[in-house]
Amino acid sequence: MSVPRILCVDDDPMVVSAFQRVLRRDFLFEACASGEEALRILETSGPFPVLLADMNMPGMNGVELLSRVAERYPDMVRIMLTGNAEQRTAAEAVNRGHVFRFLSKPCSPDQLSDALRAGLQQHHLATVERELLENTLRGAVATLVEILSMVDPVSFGLGQTLRDEVRELLRALGRPVSWECEVAALLSQIGFVTIPQFVVKRHRAAQGLTGAEKDMLARVPLTGADLLAPIPRLDGVAQIVRYQRKNFDGSGFPHDDLAGVDIPYGARVLRVLIELHELAERGAARGNGLLLMREREGVFDPAIIEDVARLHHTLLPVASPSRRTLLVKVRGLEPGHVLISDLSTLDGVLIVPAGQALTAMVIEKVRNFDRMGGIREPVAVEVPEKKEDEEGSGSPLHA
Repeated sequence: MSVPRILCVDDDPMVVSAFQRVLRRDFLFEACASGEEALRILETSGPFPVLLADMNMPGMNGVELLSRVAERYPDMVRIMLTGNAEQRTAAEAVNRGHVFRFLSKPCSPDQLSDALRAGLQQHHLATVERELLENTLRGAVATLVEILSMVDPVSFGLGQTLRDEVRELLRALGRPVSWECEVAALLSQIGFVTIPQFVVKRHRAAQGLTGAEKDMLARVPLTGADLLAPIPRLDGVAQIVRYQRKNFDGSGFPHDDLAGVDIPYGARVLRVLIELHELAERGAARGNGLLLMREREGVFDPAIIEDVARLHHTLLPVASPSRRTLLVKVRGLEPGHVLISDLSTLDGVLIVPAGQALTAMVIEKVRNFDRMGGIREPVAVEVPEKKEDEEGSGSPLHA
């Protein structure tokens, strides 16, 4: 059986030498004289199951060291050793450093040995508990994913795609890849397992739904969050799932006061990505979908729309007070519209490049191509605000 390693931090070499001499059969001490050196050792050789630190050291004191260790290595058990046993020092060590034991100098070998053994036992329990939680978490997530794949394969597929897109976006932005965001994306559609499949099919086919059915679908994020919340360590995931349909201005479901950047970041990302998929199902190319979403002020986090656009190398035009971006079908093109994106056939042949103002002759050419083989719709155009007002159009997606 291996001898347990203890990191001992004390600027008095006599104290360290005494510990090593008396307790060498039971513990393997690695010693250093300062908090800064201890952190370097932890980065290269750690973590250790137990850290024994003196309170009064040059530079970083014991409380500062233990507080940093608590943040970086939460499973490491921390024991404070000090010759100044005043109440304030003890309270600060407990509150900031989250110490397991507080020992006063001089400390007898038996007392120190008992404290170290108790610390090792505490570390073992913490490690076992963490592994149990992680295994439980992985198993629970895997089970939910499997259930979703059997009950609703479409939602399962969307969840996998969203997880990959979230991971790609976070990496492109240089943000740490959050397991909570990834799991939330993967399980974002889990609420659909509670919806009768005939309702789900009618919803996806854009068929008419009753008021009760619409309310049922609107509550899918809340239902999903309620399914996830009881699972250990999935509180953050449940919150992301709960707010995935919440609008940036605070409107929408759930009906509460949360708005703007107070909405979980993962939920704001999903709000954009899910809408982008729904627009794609209706025929909108990614760039055109982002343009249409940007027009809906208050619905999406504008910063995330721009981030997604940059990720996919989509250049969104600068908003103009005198013109508005619209998505129109071929039969909705009119003279004066200016193309924002290239206009192409379904098989990718370029018909009219971006930036060109449409005339009646160009529109007739486009419609001829549409009759022969079809044009990729909808088409992103800029329209003068005056023209839109005259037409009285209430929808940005013209027929």
